[in-house]
This record gives sequence, structure tokens and C-alpha cells, in this order.
Amino acid sequence: MARHEVALAGHEEVADGTTAFRFEKPSGFAFKAGQSANFVLLEPPAEPNSSRRTFSLASAPYENELVVATRMREGSHFKRALKSLPPGSKVRLVGPLGDMTLHDDPARAAVFIAGGIGITPFRSMLRQAEQDRLEHRLYLAYSNRRREHAAFLDELQALAQRNPRFRLLAPMTDAEGMLDEEKLKRFVGDAPSPVHYLAGPPAMVEAMKAILARNGVAPGDVRSEEFFGY
Repeated sequence: MARHEVALAGHEEVADGTTAFRFEKPSGFAFKAGQSANFVLLEPPAEPNSSRRTFSLASAPYENELVVATRMREGSHFKRALKSLPPGSKVRLVGPLGDMTLHDDPARAAVFIAGGIGITPFRSMLRQAEQDRLEHRLYLAYSNRRREHAAFLDELQALAQRNPRFRLLAPMTDAEGMLDEEKLKRFVGDAPSPVHYLAGPPAMVEAMKAILARNGVAPGDVRSEEFFGY
């Protein structure tokens, strides 16, 4: 597995409590949209399990930077250490990892279901799909408690306006209730032979798997990642 030392280019808040970190993309580093990587601090905090984290790459393969985004939980020594690094500081990148990537058959729709920070692999896939002008029909159901918690939402709404093959549903649960079976059916009822992709808090992922199973979706047509506070 490839290892690189990469420089931190900067960071910015992309939603309430969520920070995106930008890194220089090392020469020769190639990945597929939706994959992840390990990020390792060269001078980690003394606390246990604070030296590395796995993050989905929120940037697309065609872009010149690597972007990850994470919720800045108060108790994470790793995240506080990462945020305190000045631009130009190096971290070790190990990857790419994972198979959360878009299927090849453009006749089959992709249904992305994201909760919170689970949006990151789908942002990568959607940006790359637009760049490559893919023919896939793309559906994104992106659930958050409130709009201010929804990272990249303005960008995704703009993408939905540009790309007629991309449809977006962004319910805010505090105002509209949970993303449930009926809402999902109405949103993706016309999706042709869909492959489903799930990413978000474990409880949300399991609930969506149960909904899909009740509706006859084969396990092989469901791909998932669970985000434990990332």
C-alpha cells in the first residue's frame, strides 16, 4: 500500500462543527472517487489511539488537492492536533483504501443515502461524475438535523441545477422528521435498477438497510460505510 508524506494546505469550516482539511496531492497518488485513506500525524499527541484516522476523500480524483472533512468533536485529541498544525506541516498518507466506488453500468441508477458527515464519499463521486460526464442517473438523499449542519449543501444544490441526471433530497430532521421509508420511496421510485450506497452514523445505516431489505433490495445491491463520529 502506497505511503506518502503530504503537506497541509489549510483548513476551513464547511458547516457548524465540521472542518474540511486540504492537503497537497502527492505525485503519483491515484484513487477512485469514494475511496478513503489513513492520515497519520508525524508528531502525535501522547494520548492512546491519537496518531491516525481513516477519512473518506471528499475531493474527486481529477482535482489537484486532497480534501477530507470531519466533525470536530471536543474529545478527539487527533482532530485537535490536526487543526493546530500550521499550513505546510507534513502528515503521512496511507492508501487509497476501500471499495465504496461507483458501479460501471450507466443503465443502473446510483442511490446515495448520506447522514451528516457521511456525505464525503458521495461528494467525491458526484464531482467526478460531472467531470467525466457520466450517463448514470444519480440520486442523493442527504439528511441532517439542521441546514447549518449540512456540509457542502450549497455546492450540491448548485450541482443538481447544473446536472439533469442528478436529483437531490435534503431533509432537515428537526423540521421535517427523519428520512423514512415513504420519503425514500417517493424520491427514488423511478430510479432504474438502482445500486444503493449508504454512509453515515451506524444507526442510520442499519435503519436504511432494513428499509431496503423490506422493499426487496438484494444485499448485493447495497454498499455501505459507517461513520463513527468522523
